[in-house]
Amino acid sequence: MNRRLAHPSNIWITGAGSGIGEALVRAFASGNHRLLLTGRRETRLWVLEELAPTRIDVCPGDTTSPDGLQSVSQALADIPCLNMAILNAGTCEYMDTDQFDSGVVERNLQTNVVGTARSIEVALPALRKASLQGQPATVVIISSSAWWFPFGRAEGYGASKAALTYLARSLRADLTHEGIDVVVVSPGFVKTPLTDRNDFPMPFLLTAEEAADRIISGIAKGKTEIAFPRRFTCLLALLGALPQPLVDRMAARMTRKPIR
Repeated sequence: MNRRLAHPSNIWITGAGSGIGEALVRAFASGNHRLLLTGRRETRLWVLEELAPTRIDVCPGDTTSPDGLQSVSQALADIPCLNMAILNAGTCEYMDTDQFDSGVVERNLQTNVVGTARSIEVALPALRKASLQGQPATVVIISSSAWWFPFGRAEGYGASKAALTYLARSLRADLTHEGIDVVVVSPGFVKTPLTDRNDFPMPFLLTAEEAADRIISGIAKGKTEIAFPRRFTCLLALLGALPQPLVDRMAARMTRKPIR
């Protein structure tokens, strides 16, 4: 068993008010971990605090705002160290290219990439304290397997997740010598308020609770790449490895034709 989560840990979770973030909070609350919850849904965070009032602190924040994490930065500075930052805050917005909107790309990138980068900036000083004390220090970044194959209408979302995964893997290379792990989580479809808006079939759909269990299990086992469900992610990986002309033809056939 890896040292991560082997003992009570200080864990910061962004996007904690719903979906995978909320499921992670509920799973961790049953242990002895101390949690710091961040999100824009402040009311939901206070409800979650009641799961373990002595071990859960609420620090609302908005990763899309340059100043949205100031209070979190102060809260992290006040604790002895941070063992894990689970950066889960994100968005998903699709578009039809007959009405191409660069704003959709911008909003996906702003939340999924820039917001995560701001969170990393806030978390690193507290994670470094943990590493210097000989304790586990881990950044967990919730990405997606969606960018492995060029799905139609996902130009903005897929591009943001591809950028996010590259950011995480590059960060892993830079932080290895400091003893800080970087974990990339690439889920398939998970039932959350975001995916509830999808107007297309979602194969191998998992509940948020199932996703949280797989994430925690992978973290505890020391994995640096966590992808699930296996049948779906393996299929995407195989499709993405085909010759590019074949991938292009398959993607075009799967794309919903615009109504003119």
